[in-house]
Amino acid sequence: MIDLTIKMNEDRIEEIGDNHIMTSASTPMRADAFDISDEEKMDRIQESVKDILTTLGMDLTDDSLQGTPRRVAKAFVKELFMGLNPKNQPKAATFDNSYDYGEMLVEKNIIVYSTCEHHLLPIVGRAHVAYISNGKVIGLSKMNRIVDYFAKRPQVQERLTMQVVQFMQKALGTEDVACVIDAKHLCVNSRGIKDIESSTVTAEFGGKFKDPLTKQEFLDYLKMDTDFQSL
Repeated sequence: MIDLTIKMNEDRIEEIGDNHIMTSASTPMRADAFDISDEEKMDRIQESVKDILTTLGMDLTDDSLQGTPRRVAKAFVKELFMGLNPKNQPKAATFDNSYDYGEMLVEKNIIVYSTCEHHLLPIVGRAHVAYISNGKVIGLSKMNRIVDYFAKRPQVQERLTMQVVQFMQKALGTEDVACVIDAKHLCVNSRGIKDIESSTVTAEFGGKFKDPLTKQEFLDYLKMDTDFQSL
């Protein structure tokens, strides 16, 4: 009976990963996640990568591979997963909407580079973020930085979309925020079903963006041609 329970739990875990199911709206983190420094994390990850590559049969004395464990460790802590550390959270400074701009503001085609938390393979795509001012505005580049911050962690696309909206809602003091993300998952494109054409679209609409007309206006903006190469 115990073996059957273990097998059922293992099957459930595999099913969650293979179907890219989100189990938590917030990034799963341990309470002691930041009890050690970045340098110590890199030291530990370096040794783990060494063990993985050695187990795979790689010769780490080769000039090309000698520095790989350290490079991977540094990339994990300082780049690919830097969004796990709250100290890297962008400062979402807002300003008074002194010019009384009352329509929605849309930041399109924000490049998304993230990592699937189920297989640790890349997620690559574009995010489109919009809000309607409730008296405050936020710098355009801050919207890109917010997306990048939440993308730079092991992620599920649904959660990423929600986190961007929730962060901006808090910063702007309004529910009127929306985000749409269209991305390719290499865990789908390069393994499993190996469908290189498919992409995943997720959306989160808050406040006025739940109204069908406002939602449609936002989606219509996304269809506009923004290719300025001829300018």
